[in-house]
Amino acid sequence: MSNVRLANEAVTQSPAFQSSVKVAEALRHDLHQHPELMYQEHRTAKVVSEHLAKAGVEHKAGLAGGTGVLGFLPATTVDPSSAETIALRADMDALPILEETGVEYASQTPGVMHACGHDGHTAILVGTANYLSQVERPRNVLFVFQPAEEGGAGGKKMCEDGVLSGEVLGPKADIIFGLHCAPMLPLGSAATRVGPMMASTDEFTIVVNGQGGHAASPHYTIDPIVVAAQIVTALQTVASRGVDPLDSVVVTVGKIEAGTASNVIPMNATLVGTIRTLRATTRDFAVRRVREISEGVASAFGATVTFKHKEGYPVTENAPEAYERLSKVAENLIGDNWGEYPPVMGGEDFSFYGHHVPACFYWLGVIPEGADTYPQVHTPKFNFNDDAIPVGMALMSELALRG
Repeated sequence: MSNVRLANEAVTQSPAFQSSVKVAEALRHDLHQHPELMYQEHRTAKVVSEHLAKAGVEHKAGLAGGTGVLGFLPATTVDPSSAETIALRADMDALPILEETGVEYASQTPGVMHACGHDGHTAILVGTANYLSQVERPRNVLFVFQPAEEGGAGGKKMCEDGVLSGEVLGPKADIIFGLHCAPMLPLGSAATRVGPMMASTDEFTIVVNGQGGHAASPHYTIDPIVVAAQIVTALQTVASRGVDPLDSVVVTVGKIEAGTASNVIPMNATLVGTIRTLRATTRDFAVRRVREISEGVASAFGATVTFKHKEGYPVTENAPEAYERLSKVAENLIGDNWGEYPPVMGGEDFSFYGHHVPACFYWLGVIPEGADTYPQVHTPKFNFNDDAIPVGMALMSELALRG
């Protein structure tokens, strides 16, 4: 078990908490060995259900298309029908990445690994459920284990299934919290902020329709590759000239496809990209300007475009009342290791929960003592730091017990 020391030793040094940490650590290694992609988390959901059943936690599986799990523990010190209900969330899916960590419990599924720490998130929530099942509780607690955070909007499906509304198990949730490992923060620390903390994640596809021909006779063509290149350049003005410098927007073209041979000018070129923003008004503006710029540039060259916009995750925004509750718990538990962190332009489907109840999402540090850096998420070298498990469990447990 980790040697990280937490302020509330009455909890963290108790036999129930320490045994629950060991359960979580063993589970984390098991999940890391058996990663599953979004909406394929059948083994993971089964293992989670088995742990909840063993701890005596009532639960419902088969949610969000088949692999979501919801657990429920009623309040014990007050009438559950009148008690507040707090929801705690973890994501379970892995990524299509070939692991290069070299750990003895590395992925046994070639090309799939837990490169974003969801094995750690799931283990922390199972450990928290295991611990809370052994102590007196002033609140009802919902444990939300969702699939498909990595682009599949599993959080949205869990909400649609009614995990927060009391339609599945337990009463309606009053508030929800979630965490994510942070390879930019030291072990033992946690951080977040009020308001927007992660960006919305829209995607766009621009097909430039030109006129192909022989590469030696470009004057008889409308070269879609040249038009596409001009569009990529012009799109940079969305951020540099279209949005307040104190606001945030990212427009990135991540994929270009065109052509079949060096001596052929193709008929079409395709650009695929993402738009990231922290405000709804900026989001609407950026989407509109990407369309207008691509159409305008194409028209100037005699080409046309087919524009498609795919709405992604909303902004992940922390409600003030949820932030204040977490801040109070974290200050008591980890003291100066609690702080604020500026927004990042990555996206999270935890954002969907915040459309139903006050929500707060926070970062959990994983950089080991003595190290300056740690492998980043979504890379082959990333491996969740087991020493962060008791910190995450303590924060989640205290939110349920004394938040």
